[in-house]
Amino acid sequence: MVLKLSFACWDYDRFKAIEDGRVRPEGIELTFLNYRVEETFFRQLRFREFDVSELSLSSYVLTLNQDNPPFIALPVFASRYFRHQSMYINTNSGIKKPSDLRGKRIGSPEYQMTAPVWQRGIMEDEFGVPINSVEWFVGAIEPSPDERISKVWHSVPADVKITAIERGKNLSQMLADGELDAIFSATKPSSFDGKTITHLFPNFKEVEAEYYQRTKIFPIMHVIALKRDVYDANPWIAKVLQKAFEKAMDIGYEALEERAALRYMLPWLDDHYEETQRLFGEKKYWKDGFDENKHVLEKFLEYSFNQGLAKRKFKPEELFAPNTLESYVL
Repeated sequence: MVLKLSFACWDYDRFKAIEDGRVRPEGIELTFLNYRVEETFFRQLRFREFDVSELSLSSYVLTLNQDNPPFIALPVFASRYFRHQSMYINTNSGIKKPSDLRGKRIGSPEYQMTAPVWQRGIMEDEFGVPINSVEWFVGAIEPSPDERISKVWHSVPADVKITAIERGKNLSQMLADGELDAIFSATKPSSFDGKTITHLFPNFKEVEAEYYQRTKIFPIMHVIALKRDVYDANPWIAKVLQKAFEKAMDIGYEALEERAALRYMLPWLDDHYEETQRLFGEKKYWKDGFDENKHVLEKFLEYSFNQGLAKRKFKPEELFAPNTLESYVL
């Protein structure tokens, strides 16, 4: 008997072999649904439409606040991203260095989004900008007929000021107009011009490289999660899916290493790939698995709790199906 499951996720290179069927989880028939992340997150968090899906790490942690959490994750990380490069400022706001953000007005699409959780934590840890030292504004980055609202309910700290922007406004234009001093986000605002609206860290590549070399943190953005009732009925699927994702990752690396013809539209892919390996100090730098990422998860969970999101400081192992926590050899 083959178990049929739906799997909603963007078509990442590391999952391509699962999408096209080169890797098939034993005993499972996966229907791959290629949706952009915002659609997947909204539909899964609001309506629980998929058996398996990509989820925001922050939103997933918030679901653990519930008495009966609806999902359980695998230590498989669909998206990772250094987020220093995704902090944008209006240069007319007098911001010359990160500590100048104290007392400023900062916009984010949602307070609970994973990217801003990392960004706020880094600002407090590394640059002395506590979350209660600025005023936060939440809403759509770009013009939208709909109001941007959080996909998951959450509380906010009493000493942190968070304001929803007016309907019809958007963070990108507010930054350009000087109504905001900065934006912490995942996406680049359309008002970015590299002059008036630019990066908080103009040399973000060097800053992020130094951050990694010092902390060994490659920030996790998204996890793969199962609906908990599907997992409870078939606990074996967690380990089988984990093994399939590991095989797909290996195939993704093979595509990066191919030199007979370019698989990706990057003329100097070989140089960039080797530079990244040197920075990380190892050939396979994008790693799934619990042990390899426990320190990254601990830091995120610390940030989530300190920022008033997680109801308590969860332990990393509480996030995942128990049978996926131990390393294994294929």
